[in-house]
Amino acid sequence: MNEARPTTVRLQKLSWAFTQSAVLFAAIEADFFSAVSSHGKSIEAIAEALSITEQNTQRMIVALLTLDLIERDGEGFRNAPDVERFLVTEKPSYAGKWVHWFHHQWNAWGELGQRLQSDGPEATLGFYNEGFTVAHARRYHEATASVGRGAARKFLREVDLTGRRKLLDLGGGSGAYSIEAAKRYPELTAVVLDLPEVVVISREFIAENDVSGQVTAEPCDFTADDFPSGADVILMNSNLPQYSGEIIQLVVQKAFDALAPGGEMHICGEMVNEDWDGPLIPAMCTIHGALFNSTALPHTPSDCIGYFEQAGFQDVKVREFIPDILQHITGRKPDKA
Repeated sequence: MNEARPTTVRLQKLSWAFTQSAVLFAAIEADFFSAVSSHGKSIEAIAEALSITEQNTQRMIVALLTLDLIERDGEGFRNAPDVERFLVTEKPSYAGKWVHWFHHQWNAWGELGQRLQSDGPEATLGFYNEGFTVAHARRYHEATASVGRGAARKFLREVDLTGRRKLLDLGGGSGAYSIEAAKRYPELTAVVLDLPEVVVISREFIAENDVSGQVTAEPCDFTADDFPSGADVILMNSNLPQYSGEIIQLVVQKAFDALAPGGEMHICGEMVNEDWDGPLIPAMCTIHGALFNSTALPHTPSDCIGYFEQAGFQDVKVREFIPDILQHITGRKPDKA
């Protein structure tokens, strides 16, 4: 039996993929999903709620139905379940700011072909060579805070910190994990370690959540600066692909050295498969190394196990945390002999 003759269809779909992101971003900007949620009985009702023409409403509906972001509901329309939960502004679980965050990189991605040829000065962190200020940090962490808190609650349902006394949160940003841990474990104190511009924002979130008695935030470049002593838990979450393997190894070793005997380290990060063939989001995260000329490189589960074991950790394990996005690796520092 002869194999099917290749066509250009798959390649054409990939070449149009940017239009899908454009539709999603536009829908968030227009608050289209909120209108569908509350006025989805007809095209006319959605158009009136958004103050846009019925023609453009119809065009968006066709695109959103095709992308499975909305569904038919009799004569009207309803949001897909994940859209209804996360992209309707009135919902407490609203995550539109985070989903829309990457829109600001739109032009940069369009220049990826040119940037692959760049041999300019290397920046250590992701896209921080664009210029990093308190205002930039505020926009980013206001966007990530809601999903960060959700991930933190999931982490704490799966990881028992009973008996732990001091937590270091490396690159903790909004302090989501530390804040949720403090609420769950009143005997636990936590220190968010991040860049000076970010710490300003961390302290705002800590105060807003009324956990200042347990959680503090201190300026620290955790790739270079010493860690506070006395911690028995260290976390590093959602910033793994911003760094090369050499830097991750350095940080893991510093964490091991700083931990009390019997302490534990956890990293929840974007890892690619052993064959480097996905998942999609971790794979795209690694492109930041070329896009912004940073140290970002792919990390596989076996790479991460190697970082932990080389540092001296025992009982090293990797498991899926957020399907197709985050893996969770953990290890324990041996007790004193």
